[in-house]
Amino acid sequence: MKKRFLAIGFMAVLASTTLIVSCSGDDDDFGTEVSNKSVLTVTLAGDNIATFKTIELEILETNSGAITKKTLENASAYSFELPYGSYKIVANGTVVTKDNEEVQVGATAQKDVNTGVVNLSLPLIIKQFNKDFIIEEVFFAGVKTNDGKNYNNSRYFKITNNTNDVLYADRLMIATSEFFTTVARTVTPNIVDQAFPISAVMIVPGTGKEHPVQPGSFIVVADNAIDHTASNGFNLTNADFEFPSTNPSLGQVDNPSVPNMNIAYTQMTFNMIFLYTTSQQGYALARLPEGQTSETFLAQNKYDYSYTNSAGGVTNRSVYKIPNTWIVDALNTTRENDFLQIVTTPSIDAGWTTASPGYNGKTVRRKILGTMSNGKNLYKDTNNSTLDFVRNSEPSLKNGIVK
Repeated sequence: MKKRFLAIGFMAVLASTTLIVSCSGDDDDFGTEVSNKSVLTVTLAGDNIATFKTIELEILETNSGAITKKTLENASAYSFELPYGSYKIVANGTVVTKDNEEVQVGATAQKDVNTGVVNLSLPLIIKQFNKDFIIEEVFFAGVKTNDGKNYNNSRYFKITNNTNDVLYADRLMIATSEFFTTVARTVTPNIVDQAFPISAVMIVPGTGKEHPVQPGSFIVVADNAIDHTASNGFNLTNADFEFPSTNPSLGQVDNPSVPNMNIAYTQMTFNMIFLYTTSQQGYALARLPEGQTSETFLAQNKYDYSYTNSAGGVTNRSVYKIPNTWIVDALNTTRENDFLQIVTTPSIDAGWTTASPGYNGKTVRRKILGTMSNGKNLYKDTNNSTLDFVRNSEPSLKNGIVK
């Protein structure tokens, strides 16, 4: 999982003293000039900040180029004595949130200091370092109908732009893992540090810039983009994309107003992608590089492996893989009492999350770290699903898709 920028409320109050210039009334004197000075008091604050661990303040007078610096250690205020002028104020450092998260922060502002008291609100932003999409939520557990039957539709991926830039969803790949987190086998060759072995992968259609996603916004990829509320599911009519399926036994009705994902590979019949309700798969979000097609991807990424089965024989399998260098986010899901392994390299995801038992109507949702400068949620992303996701959470789309 990977990282980006959040707006946290952080206010700097700048108070200044007056500047005085006096001249002698004696014609023989040229007068005495007293340097114009102000006291600039910077006060730090934030609704979700527990401690201002280290904040570097740099104040630049834009006309003279004079720079004043100060490092605050576990302090929330400092007063500077400065000449009148036009100033650029820059803050960078580390804070600890009320959730005990240590995060990097920064902010800039410009202000003319030319009165006795100057007040400046300086919003801090939390620095996130990934520059691509994240998996915000996967609803795979399924629901029970009102008469207690298992309902196998109404599942979805929610993919979010957790950056400050406009991103394009074209050519994003959503893949399910070949291996389970609840089954540990010694496979040969083991390529987890180089690639993500897959059981299926679907690709967002588009040539590169057909599907813009604004900062903090998201796309929904639904198994079936219809209203499932009559079966105790969710209204996914306004999904951005849907899984294609020609399986007549599922009774799925294609929504002609919602584009289908392109299935590059699946081990299931009827060109299906299916999410296990039993919380045991890994999921990867990748981007198909320029110049690659579904055909070249398959031609270049075959994965043949073997393992010793329970009968003592050797099982040989041939599947496909996604290079780790293509992956922009991933997560492992499991059942707490059955966990045996993660199916990603730890640098992509070092933990796991869960929504179990199956058909409990719960989901896995990423934790909210704060707010972006545009008011959208900024989500936690430390490449560790144990820390980044809320287990058995309420689905974000239970009241429909609202952007």
